Amino acid sequence: MPHKKNQKYRSWVEVDLDNFIANLKEIKRLIGAKADFMMTVKADAYGHGAIEISNIALKCGARMLGVANADEGVQLRISGIEAPVVILGPSTTAEIEQIIKYNLIPSVSDLSFAKKLNNALIKSHHKRPLHIEVDTGMGRGGAMHTEAVKLVLDLSGLSNIILEGIFSHFASSEKMVSHNSTQWKCFSDVLAEIESRGIYIPIRHINNSGAILNYPEYKLNMVRPGIMAYGIYPSPENESKAGLLPVMSFKTGIVLLKDFPAGHGIGYNSTFVTSRPTRIATIPVGYGDGYPFILSNQSTALIHGQRAPIVGRISMDMCTVDVTHISNCKIGDEVVLLGQQEKECVSANEIAAKAQTISYEILCALGKRAPRVFLQKGKHKTVEPRLKRIFVPEEERSLSRIDNIIRHCLLARARNEELGNAIYYEMFETLFGNRDRRLELRSGFRYDIRIAKMPKTKDVVLSKDYLHVGMHVQYKKTLRDNIFMIGCASSHSQLNALFKDPRCEYRWLLNDGGNLSGKRDFTVERVR
Repeated sequence: MPHKKNQKYRSWVEVDLDNFIANLKEIKRLIGAKADFMMTVKADAYGHGAIEISNIALKCGARMLGVANADEGVQLRISGIEAPVVILGPSTTAEIEQIIKYNLIPSVSDLSFAKKLNNALIKSHHKRPLHIEVDTGMGRGGAMHTEAVKLVLDLSGLSNIILEGIFSHFASSEKMVSHNSTQWKCFSDVLAEIESRGIYIPIRHINNSGAILNYPEYKLNMVRPGIMAYGIYPSPENESKAGLLPVMSFKTGIVLLKDFPAGHGIGYNSTFVTSRPTRIATIPVGYGDGYPFILSNQSTALIHGQRAPIVGRISMDMCTVDVTHISNCKIGDEVVLLGQQEKECVSANEIAAKAQTISYEILCALGKRAPRVFLQKGKHKTVEPRLKRIFVPEEERSLSRIDNIIRHCLLARARNEELGNAIYYEMFETLFGNRDRRLELRSGFRYDIRIAKMPKTKDVVLSKDYLHVGMHVQYKKTLRDNIFMIGCASSHSQLNALFKDPRCEYRWLLNDGGNLSGKRDFTVERVR
């Protein structure tokens, strides 16, 4: 994206969805048609934006999504994602309520947690699948491989738990070392023993990014790509095994240009002193934006397709770049801190090496205060403001906070402050009238669906070719008014009328264009 003087963002993260899609195609080529993949989107999809990345991955064939905790799963559910979401790490007892409410799939490492989950499921009249994690040598989450079979047997006796998956995790998959083979044998032995006991667990997975590249023979029937999907090789040794394209760039612009004589200090404690007349560009990015402090006097920025050194200490909100050798620098010029500009490139691995860390940490940290710009086919697909990323569903009772989030989202969508505000106020006046009436959130929905053979009637075709489906709906909601209405409609026009009636609490389309066939087609059993 060319940077202009009137660029609206101080800094921004670009996420190239075309490159992401290309990486997924490469992963699918590597694993073949017989294996599925779970897209790992924990840590906000490694800093790339979990919601957008998840939606694209699902369109490209991902069977499941992998997250680190229940909150990350809730974020996906709140955004409308209905695909299976697996919590890859051990969950806490406090997360059980969210796991059940938002239909998340926990991974289980011990019987104690599983029993608590099962008891909660019994009370809520639900059944939920889970994945069992086996520690084959990672020394972290999971049941020890020597105890895993017993855990599986114990779990199989819990009434409301479905044994859907079993998995392990390699400790050194980015390298070809003997420990990986040892882990694989431990996991294979566990799987064989479980099968010999007559227990079938349909989904089995161990291969992460490194193993997809180095150990394709271990893929089983599902793999969990993470870093490679975002265009980063787990190790330089893997680069010949797949064609991956980097997905993230981190960019900003020059906000100030100054000329200094020789012998002038730059930044806190003057850790850089000019040795000649020097032109310094100030950019509005610092460690508060996730650009590591350790890169002070070490890292490189790209300006006009040329490398320029970061000089002086990186501050919380700013850092300085020596641009003496770059002619025609202007305020507003694009600065690339991660990514490509013309023929030059600063990679996540390059930054990580200078910061004495790993590329994973760099991707997760960069752009903490920056909007994300998603690119597809060379154009802006969407912009995700930072405000959207800090919304916490449990704060849904804070009306002023929700109002503010809605207003800012409308401003971003309209790309015009005046128009966005007009839509916001018109919308709220339509919804609430001249006073702010709180829209209470409904909760505790329970659907019981029963399917039975049609009773015999004179209509032979109806009795033979159709099934009778009954649905019982139950939910909770605090009402603000003394009068409310629950209605059913036999046409879309009737349904639209019910939607427009402010008294209508719940409405149902039973038969489009036909008549109701019996008194039990729609009944309100009780309201209390």
